[in-house]
Amino acid sequence: MHENKSRLGFFPWIVTVFLGGLALSACSGGGSKPAPATDHSPAPATSAATAPASKTFLASGPLVVENQVDVAARREGVVAEILADVGTPVRTGQLLGRLDDRQFLADMDMARARVAQIQANVENWEAEVKVLEADRDRAEQMWEAQLITKQDLDHARFKLVANQFELLREREALKSVTAQARSIELELEKTRAVAPFNGIVARRYVRAGQKVALGDRLFWVTAVAPLQVKFALPEKFLGSVQRDTEVAVTPAFSPESRYTARVLRVSPVVDPSSGTIEVLAELKGAVEGLKPGMTVNVLVDAGP
Repeated sequence: MHENKSRLGFFPWIVTVFLGGLALSACSGGGSKPAPATDHSPAPATSAATAPASKTFLASGPLVVENQVDVAARREGVVAEILADVGTPVRTGQLLGRLDDRQFLADMDMARARVAQIQANVENWEAEVKVLEADRDRAEQMWEAQLITKQDLDHARFKLVANQFELLREREALKSVTAQARSIELELEKTRAVAPFNGIVARRYVRAGQKVALGDRLFWVTAVAPLQVKFALPEKFLGSVQRDTEVAVTPAFSPESRYTARVLRVSPVVDPSSGTIEVLAELKGAVEGLKPGMTVNVLVDAGP
């Protein structure tokens, strides 16, 4: 009886081992399937990788003109009249404004009258000298003919010499008063503010009735053409960008517009702080819509 119980206790253990073996066999069978192969071939290149690298270098800079200047007062005074305002197109020598010039005009009239007076004196003495020269010649002939005394001849000669000195004195006086008149004229010119070149009045700093001192700014006049652009390039362009090289210019406010500019000057030295060279180019053709001071982009051929 004890022996049967032992056999019955051993039997469940055998069944458990047998079922475990079946489970392991099933797992081995499922794991024997080959795993899918991994594709390690390189992915096809994208269009961005195959696109050619850009050969254009982009720079930017302001539009400038060669002629831009503040017209300053050349003497002190009170502004009497404003003849040009902001936006007025002007020509070389055109009057922009003037200071009170009444005293100078009066002095000029006086100086001109003095010049005319002395000029008349000079002409009078010139005629007198000619008369005395004729008297001397006649006296010399009469002296040779023994018709007059030696004293009469000397008198004619000395009188001529005295009048020649008077003529010389009047001529020097004429030079002096002419120089004085010219000095007053120059001072009168200093009361005028004129345009130094063709352009446009960009600013007006004074008003009528304002007192100004020597050197005070009156107007700012700027040329409107030719337009130039000033920009900087890396030092590697020092040999490739030269005078007459053409570059493309696009306004910052209108990238679709494009203009052509010709290089006028390339700095022969490199700025050590930035490693760049300064370039100045002049725009060609019609440049409607562009104004001095605008910022533009400059496209430079960077080469291969």
